[in-house]
Amino acid sequence: MSTIQKTKLPPGPKTKIPLGHLFPFQRDSLAFLKKIADEFGDIVHFKVGPIRVILLNHPDYIKEVLSTQNSNFVKGRPLKMAKELIGEGLLTSEGEFHKRQSRIIQPAFHRKMLDSYAPAMTECTVNLMNTWKDGIQVDMFEEMIRMSTAISGKTLFNVDTEHETPEINQALQDVMSLFGRISLPFSEWLFKLPLRSTRKFYNAKARLDDTINRIIAERRQSKIEHEDLLSLLLHAQDSREGMSDQQIRDEALTLFLTAFDTTSIALTWTWYLLSQNPEAEKTLHEELDRVLQGRIPTVEDLPQLKYTRMVLGESMRIYPPIYLITRQALEDFEIGPYVVPADTIVLISPYLIHHDARFHHDPETFNPYAWEEHSQGISSKYEYFPFSRGPRACIGEPYAWLEGVLVLATIAQSWRLKLVPGHPVELLQLINLRPKYGMMMELERRK
Repeated sequence: MSTIQKTKLPPGPKTKIPLGHLFPFQRDSLAFLKKIADEFGDIVHFKVGPIRVILLNHPDYIKEVLSTQNSNFVKGRPLKMAKELIGEGLLTSEGEFHKRQSRIIQPAFHRKMLDSYAPAMTECTVNLMNTWKDGIQVDMFEEMIRMSTAISGKTLFNVDTEHETPEINQALQDVMSLFGRISLPFSEWLFKLPLRSTRKFYNAKARLDDTINRIIAERRQSKIEHEDLLSLLLHAQDSREGMSDQQIRDEALTLFLTAFDTTSIALTWTWYLLSQNPEAEKTLHEELDRVLQGRIPTVEDLPQLKYTRMVLGESMRIYPPIYLITRQALEDFEIGPYVVPADTIVLISPYLIHHDARFHHDPETFNPYAWEEHSQGISSKYEYFPFSRGPRACIGEPYAWLEGVLVLATIAQSWRLKLVPGHPVELLQLINLRPKYGMMMELERRK
């Protein structure tokens, strides 16, 4: 790829331990990555067992990998292993196949389709609130999963999945528990060994398959036309695109899981941050009272709900849904003064960039106004990227924003949420940033 003579590898931490930096990376990847970035700079080389890894910690270098040189990179190790669960869906597929699938699915996220999802999003939110009582304590993480599962089922597939939420969430937790070991060398063998965790994984996979296959079968039998994602997939099967049953399953499961999981986590952290920042919460309530005056929000209200969007945006800066992006180089590539060998794993962390004082003033402070001022500018494209960037950015980003703002507005105009005193709040670093112990909060009805 490059005619420039190769230089030495970027600097990085040394170790004489055979497995390299596997254990500190696995124990707390964000703390480890921040430590080596602080010590060695914006391009850092280290080893995880036999695997060569490069951390990039500057927007200019991140742009090179995600956009400028994107054709030289494929999804990294975690998403390769995710194929065991979701197959060749948009999240894991590559090349021309990925482009074709994107063209088929993109209409499900066009503006007109998104607007049609809004009533179902607020209806599911109201249904959740109708189960609440003033003064009770709830795990808002579980509540947001319950609600987002119902929303994704209704909007993408026009079915009611709320009654299956506990089983779906448990299946997802079991899947995530195995993915937590993906940094282990030769971890692909975990799927082949008769371990308890492996059995749990395949039982969880079967549970999720049952849900998706039932949804697909019921739609085919009903013969009723709906304007949703599932209809797009089924029409593609009947057209010259020729999608197989397996491809429909893979895409449906991918989008179902990412739709409810990403938004439920983002909203959970938003409620936590609001509970810790009463001035921001007060400003949010004032906007909602002024704009909505007690009614359910609609898409027509979105331009007036500016601060509401700012709150969600700032929450995703502090706790980005995608906190670690991996790529693998197909060929040698130039980055800064270095030429990095093919097959190297590249790590990019939106979390580290979002918390870097070079790019975000006072980055540990929750300040929605600062987010609006900085994170919407063109120059900030690679300084704020909670859904990644470039050709492989999350196709469902507009959907997540729509759901997040509508749900936040619907709930916050009627309820104030307070963190239960003494409840521990820690990060669980799996494929995304989950609250390790849930998020126990007390509900207070606004007068």
